[in-house]
Amino acid sequence: MSRIPGSFRRLIIPFSHAILFAVETTSPQLGFLFDLDGVLINSMPLHTRAWEVYLEKLEIKTVEIEARMHGKRNPELVRELIGADLPEQAVFEHGAAKERLFRELMAAEIDRYGIAGLMDFLERHRDVPKAVASNAERPNIEFTLERLGLESRFQVVVDGWEVKRPKPFPDIYLLAARRLGIAPRNCIVFEDSPVGAAAGKAAGMRTVGIETIPTEFAGLDLVIRDFRDPRLESWLRAQTSSGQ
Repeated sequence: MSRIPGSFRRLIIPFSHAILFAVETTSPQLGFLFDLDGVLINSMPLHTRAWEVYLEKLEIKTVEIEARMHGKRNPELVRELIGADLPEQAVFEHGAAKERLFRELMAAEIDRYGIAGLMDFLERHRDVPKAVASNAERPNIEFTLERLGLESRFQVVVDGWEVKRPKPFPDIYLLAARRLGIAPRNCIVFEDSPVGAAAGKAAGMRTVGIETIPTEFAGLDLVIRDFRDPRLESWLRAQTSSGQ
């Protein structure tokens, strides 16, 4: 091998060091994954009211509807609240009717149910890839995003019918991350329920709990009251600078 003249070595060595330094300190792209109900909109009171009205029409009395809704899809709720042995078509029709009632209620009152600080947060982080990953049905997701003017904020939307296993299984968040093209370890999940938070953690993602209603979270990376919480931005800066 021929020897490299000293003058060339002085040029090559600093340049190679510069390349190595850039590779080692470049942080990966983060992605934000959001639940819908309780994170982008405080819709649980409306879901509760819709179920109450719908069950009243069927002359069914039940209690603790809100607590029973968390993390469940409509087929589970219909069978739990209306009848365990209903045929599939009846389950679908009950669920669809309740969701139509929910959208009617929301259309009249959506401005009352915004999450504090959300719009400013999304604007501050407008360059971060984002997804909605919700057990909710697609019409509810699209309706909510359209009414809030948020369609352009999210590059990916995944609903609960696109995966076999709903939250607390990680499937929906893993699918959202794959569609964003971001590794799960570089995703940050925003959730309002222990069931959803468990899905985020099971997916290997950093998970932030949003206490839209008082909730007992365990083992999360951060728990905040809403998107105005100053701890959120300082925590996010730490995630970006850590290079993890």
